[in-house]
Amino acid sequence: MIRLRRSASAAALTLAAVTATVLGFAGPAAAHVTVNPKEATQGSYGRFAIRVPNESDTASTVKIEVNLPENAPVGSVSTMPVPGWTVAVEKRKVDPPIEVHGSQLTEAVSKLTWTAAAGGGVKPGEFQEFPISLGPLPQVDKMVLKTLQTYSDGNVSRWIEEPTPGAEEPENPAPVLTLTAAAGSPSASPAAAGAPAAKDDDDDDDSGSTAVVLGVAGLLAGLGGLALGGLAFARTRRESTPKP
Repeated sequence: MIRLRRSASAAALTLAAVTATVLGFAGPAAAHVTVNPKEATQGSYGRFAIRVPNESDTASTVKIEVNLPENAPVGSVSTMPVPGWTVAVEKRKVDPPIEVHGSQLTEAVSKLTWTAAAGGGVKPGEFQEFPISLGPLPQVDKMVLKTLQTYSDGNVSRWIEEPTPGAEEPENPAPVLTLTAAAGSPSASPAAAGAPAAKDDDDDDDSGSTAVVLGVAGLLAGLGGLALGGLAFARTRRESTPKP
């Protein structure tokens, strides 16, 4: 019995050592560039941040290039100053024009490029956010913001792979902003969502009449019950009263 216990203990220790070795070789999951928040409403304006972590142990991130999708142009794009960085804005022609507050815009921002000052950038072990304002957000399901991240040693991380629902995350996923339909839009209506249709006025009137009839019947039944109870009580009292 003692020998069996020792064998089991030795096997458990061996398994633990092997597991620890395997986990030791498996490094942590790599962080990637994201957009935050990740969801917004079509047609609205929003403030978003391109979050850039530094994955290098020795080099700094010195340039970020964010490409706005051609199939989802945005009429208004603005940036917030980031200390130690400058931003360049590139535009492209759009056809048909984008309507913003009654104005027809024939150009839209196609690319935003942030460049760090000399000696600056995102250091190893750090991350940086680059705030932007977008709107009105297009009538599409999502915006894929393909991004290039350049390091001080010349290496470039290309975050340009579009994730596929139900599939494993790609090695270099692009930031994705998911857009949902606004309340009251055709795609967000109860009928489109499969909700039951509302009753018409005639149905409401019929239901109201039925409720009144049932209420009166219930009241009459209650009064009848009270009368019968009173008669029974009187009869019981007469029978229990001693005769002279």
